Amino acid sequence: MGKITGFMEFERLEEGYQPIELRLKSHKEFVIGLKDDEAKIQSARCMDCGTPFCNSGCPVNNIIPDFNELVFRGDWKNAIDVLHSTNNFPEFTGRICPAPCEAACTLNVNDDAVGIKSIEHAIIDRAWAEGWVVPRVPKVKTGKTVAIVGSGPAGLAAAQQLARVGHDVTVFEKNDRVGGLLRYGIPDFKMEKLHIDRRVDQMRAEGVSFRTGVLVGVIPESTKVINWATEVITPAQLKSQFDVVLLAGGAELSRDLPVPGRDLEGVHFAMEFLPLQNKVNAGDKVKGQLRADGKHVVVIGGGDTGSDCVGTSNRHGAASVTQFELMPMPPEHEDKPLVWPYWPTKLRTSSSHEEGCEREFAIATKEFIGGEGKAKGKVKAVRTVRVEWRGGKMVEVAGSEQILPADLVLLAMGFTSPVAGMLDAFGIDKDQRGNARAGTDEAAGYATNVPQVFAAGDVRRGQSLVVWAIREGRQAARAIDLHLMGRSDLPR
Repeated sequence: MGKITGFMEFERLEEGYQPIELRLKSHKEFVIGLKDDEAKIQSARCMDCGTPFCNSGCPVNNIIPDFNELVFRGDWKNAIDVLHSTNNFPEFTGRICPAPCEAACTLNVNDDAVGIKSIEHAIIDRAWAEGWVVPRVPKVKTGKTVAIVGSGPAGLAAAQQLARVGHDVTVFEKNDRVGGLLRYGIPDFKMEKLHIDRRVDQMRAEGVSFRTGVLVGVIPESTKVINWATEVITPAQLKSQFDVVLLAGGAELSRDLPVPGRDLEGVHFAMEFLPLQNKVNAGDKVKGQLRADGKHVVVIGGGDTGSDCVGTSNRHGAASVTQFELMPMPPEHEDKPLVWPYWPTKLRTSSSHEEGCEREFAIATKEFIGGEGKAKGKVKAVRTVRVEWRGGKMVEVAGSEQILPADLVLLAMGFTSPVAGMLDAFGIDKDQRGNARAGTDEAAGYATNVPQVFAAGDVRRGQSLVVWAIREGRQAARAIDLHLMGRSDLPR
């Protein structure tokens, strides 16, 4: 390693944040990345640990010790080459990945993990600044055509890999801009969309075609899945025009909460709230945008999507923000000898929480309560009850009901599956969770039951992380290349 004793000499250094009062005034990114010398010190903490569990903890198997050593030696050019060898989009993961690699870091057993995510962030930002991220145009075209449905991280990763080996790739996106849930699910303050735009420019130069505003299959309006398509293409048309079709859409069906008052005005899915703000940030004029200005906001769901709703509500100027979590409050620190190197259950406080949020754990929503008079039909409060978990079952605590004010309720309880209409239109077999059934080993190769149709990412595995989507997109690209050519040089 760059410095054998570095892990004993240097402490973990976190990336900085702009002051809360400043960052709440805009929807721009506010993370202050590591300077070159700070990244060097952080990379010096990487140990000569024999078995780098960080590699296997990372879904794309980033070669972390190697790029850490290169950063320590100041060889940033080779560092980005090593990083790109496993990860097409480190600017995405370096910003929004929860870093399972750090949980698996050997140093994390009895100390603070190496700041792997911050180093990755520094490498890719330096690479863009230096002009090292350039199109890789294939020398030979194969004449084979591939349609990819969905332009999120799985679809983009697959498209880039397939284009680089000479296939003609067209990406179809139902919304007006490329990026899928990266574009319209992740707030700009976590990842500005210029990072998507310049990757799209790179991929166009590599030969990838993009068709936005095109819906493949069917999305019922009742699902409330965002759909800004202006054109519809049938699965039969795609299959007749392309040699292979890869389904790489997101798991977009939001988990609902069917309690009394659910139909009141002001009770919405998170994905009715977040995308519209991103459109406004992009300069679009939006009619009927959901706003939290001056409102008492209740966010139901304690995960990342809920946190995104908290941060966006605070930027709107909400009067108060309260976030509910059904499960008990986890411990502030995990039992490392028990859980390492796996992803631990522990209390996670995001930057959005720090900006202003009351967090309630072990609480269930019983009813949404409407107002009276002019406020009739509009949500004004929520009735809740405390819960305990006994023998794996949820039990309400007697006498613990309470009523909290709520002018806007955002349901952020996760996503159940992809839209069934698209899978049904193709005739794809589904698993018990409603996802496309397709294997991932070398033999199954992400192929569905329908000839020439493959599936990868959230549409196959369900709601997951961006880094898992990139992994599946890359692996599906190899499977498709092997299917088309009988062999493949793409990494698995």
